[in-house]
Amino acid sequence: MALFVGTTFLSAFLLFSIQPLFTKMVLPVLGGSTSVWAVALLFFQAALLAGYGYAHLLTRYAPPASVGFVHLGVALAALIVLPISLPDGWRDPPHTEPYFWQLGLFTVAVGLPFLAVAANAPLLQAWFARTGQPHARDPYFLYAASNLGSLIALLSFPFVLEPAIGLTAMSIDWTVLYGLLILALGGCFAFVRKRSFEAAGVEAAGRDDVPAPTLIDGLGWCGLALVPAALLTAFTTHIATDIASAPLLWVLPLALYLFTFVLAFQHRIPIPMPVLLPLQLLSVIFALLELSQVKYDKWSLTSGAGVVVFFLSALVAHRTLYLSRPRVADLTGFYLWMSFGGVLGGLFAALIAPRLFSEVFEYPLLIALTVACRPGVFRVGQRKMSELVWLGAIVATGLVLISYGFRWSVQLGIDYGPWGITPALTALFGIVVLVFWGHGARQLAAALLMFAAVVMLPSQVKRGQAMRSYYGVYRVTQSEDGHYNVLTHGTTLHGAQRIRGADGHLVADTTPGTYYYSASPMARVVRSVQGRLAGEDKLGRYGVVGLGAGSLACYARKGEQWRFFEIDPVVVDIAAKSNYFTFLVNCLPNTDIVIGDARLTIAKEADRSFDLILVDAFTSDAVPVHLMTAEALQLYASKLKDDGILVLHISNRYLDLEGVLGATLHLLPGLKGLIVSDDKADGSYAETISTIAVFAKDERALDPFRIIEGSQPLQARGLKAWTDDASDILGPFLSQWRRTQ
Repeated sequence: MALFVGTTFLSAFLLFSIQPLFTKMVLPVLGGSTSVWAVALLFFQAALLAGYGYAHLLTRYAPPASVGFVHLGVALAALIVLPISLPDGWRDPPHTEPYFWQLGLFTVAVGLPFLAVAANAPLLQAWFARTGQPHARDPYFLYAASNLGSLIALLSFPFVLEPAIGLTAMSIDWTVLYGLLILALGGCFAFVRKRSFEAAGVEAAGRDDVPAPTLIDGLGWCGLALVPAALLTAFTTHIATDIASAPLLWVLPLALYLFTFVLAFQHRIPIPMPVLLPLQLLSVIFALLELSQVKYDKWSLTSGAGVVVFFLSALVAHRTLYLSRPRVADLTGFYLWMSFGGVLGGLFAALIAPRLFSEVFEYPLLIALTVACRPGVFRVGQRKMSELVWLGAIVATGLVLISYGFRWSVQLGIDYGPWGITPALTALFGIVVLVFWGHGARQLAAALLMFAAVVMLPSQVKRGQAMRSYYGVYRVTQSEDGHYNVLTHGTTLHGAQRIRGADGHLVADTTPGTYYYSASPMARVVRSVQGRLAGEDKLGRYGVVGLGAGSLACYARKGEQWRFFEIDPVVVDIAAKSNYFTFLVNCLPNTDIVIGDARLTIAKEADRSFDLILVDAFTSDAVPVHLMTAEALQLYASKLKDDGILVLHISNRYLDLEGVLGATLHLLPGLKGLIVSDDKADGSYAETISTIAVFAKDERALDPFRIIEGSQPLQARGLKAWTDDASDILGPFLSQWRRTQ
């Protein structure tokens, strides 16, 4: 048994280490948005389905004595594409949303080895069931061991493996471990052959008391896997978009997701179902209630509620899966249905929802749908017609209240104060959920009404004018006093423009604000470069990475060449084609905008052609790491003139980017640098505090910036340099946390 447990563990470790390994490799090409991770997750779920489908067909139709030889042949064939690397010809994604391009890239680069490894979980369980071992009658415990290996791989990658050895060495080590896995698989198959397939017999070793599964059973397994898989992606997107796009935030949901499999797929669960089910229902109600209000919009409360409801709901769904598991003869079919549900969930959350919803509405929807994953929800017995009447009455009444509740409240003189009507209606539907305890379908209908109230009425997930793309959710809102149009990407301010004067009347004001106001570090750098060039009777060439609302365009002078590099066409539409912001229209009407990832587009520019390159690109509050590595800085430097200046906007709540750049600078002897911080701004939309890093090839080119208040040398602070091969996130995170205590 130890051989099978060890092989299962190693297989799962490889399966879940290849995912972040290759995804990190493609970030310099695709950028660091949440959609890159969401589409990557979809691919790996689809590849998992392919692996499970292959295992199912192999065990069902191949002669038992040949199964191992076929699988070992497939595993050996996958060595052709190893070690893992970015294949030639896949380094320039299309300018439009590259969903399918990314899926094609992953298929070509890691599709075959991932399929070979993914098939091992059901195959090893099917083989173990034929060994005649004491636990062979119910081999599903191996799935818990598999997810434990996945969990360890997931947690060790960002905290241990990448910082310690880097992506290139890790790719080679992965190949070595893959070779060991092939040997271990050969040992398992040899052990099974020795015991003789015919003698062991699947049916003899299986759970004979369980009837053969029906199509309804398969669809049920599919649904139970679909909802938590989709919720995994939706929850990750929600916390990265609407709460705080802190580094490594994607690790927590995925770790919890895997941990629920470890807990659920064993004979005894730590939290008994009579306790787990009420806790899960209460967490659903509380999470939707929390999303319905904006009075106490604290990220700690929202994320805490999300973590609890995600964990408990996934645990309920996966435990229900385990309790409905089939006999061993149908084991591979069970996992095939599960993986199919995972693919559908990933497909919905990663591809369909971003096109269907302008905001992350899929998150509250999936929270409500977790009620459908509770045991016996659709069991109505002989009361089908009566149940349909109840469901129709609940839904109709709820929709009427959502549509006309506010109007009726005004007519009756009901004042909800700063809370608004959304939490009141959501709470009412939550009470209905509790009242119908024991009636699962009615509870589901009431939970869906809670969702409807959250997305149809003002709430945390419905505010302002939202636009969504592959790269995130952008919102244009008005400030509380109505004086500014404000652009945010996720949780991060990306620009603001005054639309009303002190008297409240509309104004046409193109004065840059926020991080770009006249006394900000970025504005001072621009004016300094312009002043130097004017003294030499020259007009400069300026490159800006990240368009935002277009504020910096209003520092352009007549005759200067300004080129903006922007990865997202939606941002271009907001800044240049909407009525919300007029910086570009009024200050730089024929703006030169290059769409695409900055690493790729700047690489095509002529060397020594820019007087100033200003990098101001963020994905919500997360930093596109690939734009701040040593290789990226070297690329920018190659495009600067000998006396040119490079500026990186590094304001960040979570990472000590000053220390990272200080360490990275040691790898680049041809660059000199310093930090300029502004803590004098008043914190309004007119003036926002910021920090920038300024680099130059010539030490003397930095002299004008040394005299600016807030200027200081770059210091490594014991942190590691960022390169394309390795970027330690935990160190800068802890350093920033210590500095803010």
